[in-house]
Amino acid sequence: MQDHSLRIQTAQQRAVIYARVSSIAQETEGHGLKSQETRCREYALSKGYDVAAVFPDTISGGGDFMKRPGMVALLSFLDAQPDTSFVVIFDDLKRFARDTRFHLDLREAFRTRGATIECLNFKFEDTPEGEFIETIMAAQGALERKQNGRQVAQKMKARMQNGYWIHNPPVGYRYQTVRGHGKLLIPNPPLDEIIMEAFEGFACGRFHSQADVARFLQSHPEFPRNKHGVVTQKRAVDVLTQPIYTGHICSERYGLHWLKGHHQPLISVDTFEKVQQRRAEATYAPKRKNIGEDFALRGFVCCDGCGAPLRSSWPKGKYKRYAYYLCQTKGCDSYGKSIPRDKLEGEVGDLIKTLEPTKPLLALVTKMFSDAWDARIAQAQDKIKAAKRQIADADKQIESLLDRIVGTTNARVISAYEKKISELERAKAGFAEIAANHRPNQGRFEELLELSLRFISSPWKLWETGDINLRRTVIKLTFSGRLNYCRIKGTRTPNLSLPFKALGVFSGIEMKDGAAGEN
Repeated sequence: MQDHSLRIQTAQQRAVIYARVSSIAQETEGHGLKSQETRCREYALSKGYDVAAVFPDTISGGGDFMKRPGMVALLSFLDAQPDTSFVVIFDDLKRFARDTRFHLDLREAFRTRGATIECLNFKFEDTPEGEFIETIMAAQGALERKQNGRQVAQKMKARMQNGYWIHNPPVGYRYQTVRGHGKLLIPNPPLDEIIMEAFEGFACGRFHSQADVARFLQSHPEFPRNKHGVVTQKRAVDVLTQPIYTGHICSERYGLHWLKGHHQPLISVDTFEKVQQRRAEATYAPKRKNIGEDFALRGFVCCDGCGAPLRSSWPKGKYKRYAYYLCQTKGCDSYGKSIPRDKLEGEVGDLIKTLEPTKPLLALVTKMFSDAWDARIAQAQDKIKAAKRQIADADKQIESLLDRIVGTTNARVISAYEKKISELERAKAGFAEIAANHRPNQGRFEELLELSLRFISSPWKLWETGDINLRRTVIKLTFSGRLNYCRIKGTRTPNLSLPFKALGVFSGIEMKDGAAGEN
């Protein structure tokens, strides 16, 4: 009796199940892999098959089946047991392959391994008529897949043309379902503020290089990092070159150039253009890990002897390392002679402290700001009218170029026209922003006046915080050029920025303690 049961078990047909869905969403929503496996197991039970393994795939049915991990594992399983004949069970013919060529190749791959295939919704027949019907069914699946792909692409392009982003949300945005819009990009705090500060900091010169921007992004734990936990300079460049942050849609794939989007912009077109201009002017500077956030005056202070910017270093002493600035110009009298960081930055701080004006002078500054603001308001309407004229002119040029494109078949000429249209669309975006936002309001004036007076009245307070980015901002706003420093005599007479230069006219009676650093 035992021998009889053993013979029945040995003779039982072995089977494997293959299940596939086209996306992870289908799997997680419960419509795919589990239901297919259940149906296939019921089929195997009704046939008396012994199911040895199940091989799932979460990947599109088009293309090479050898790119499907589950199918590769299934074929490897068959290769490992060449003396055993298996039946491969799957739910539907479309789960097998949705490409005619690869359908036939996969059939041959199973045939060479001695495996047969069975489908719950289709009966395979090894006859000329059966092969013909199978080929037609496979071709129909391929046609449906390509038609679906075309339909999806058309819908994606149409949505982009309507001003909606369709790809993964850029850093600083997230998707939210909004009535009347569907999925819409909205700002994603606190990343949106980080992105804004990165753009504005680079545009105004607070960040000297794209490497500085990368360091700034790295300083925020919330900002996404690569697998090594680092924000690379390339990632910073990718952020700084994304027009999406201006509220516009651009896509080379769909031929869209500076189309106004429905999402809220994080920066202005003007800020974006300033960033691109600074990127074009700056040379590539790799990130220096040995400098970090340690030397606020690196690149700002020059050797008084040779005019070269002072370098910085952390030489090792007997018990610890020490921070120094030094000149590394061979032939200079100060070559290789170190200046303690605290000494140099302390003297520059003392110089900044002398620029604090008195209350009567601040009242004069307030009057100057008010007059300048009134003049700006008077000019605003003229600039808005000029911007509207430029938009109309750009529209005429675009229309003319489109007519020329229709009338030519030369690919190079068409490409040149398309490039010009892209440039005009970009310019239109800038003009439209001027026309919409150029008129200043009184509330904005009061806000800017308060910030400006707070800085001018005491730039020393920002310097005293010790924050390297704030110190660099103070230097940029206070001085119009680099500072010269003599190792023996200290800071030399600086070139002040326009506000402090204007205040310097009254320095003999209004500036506290007068100017510092005389030659």
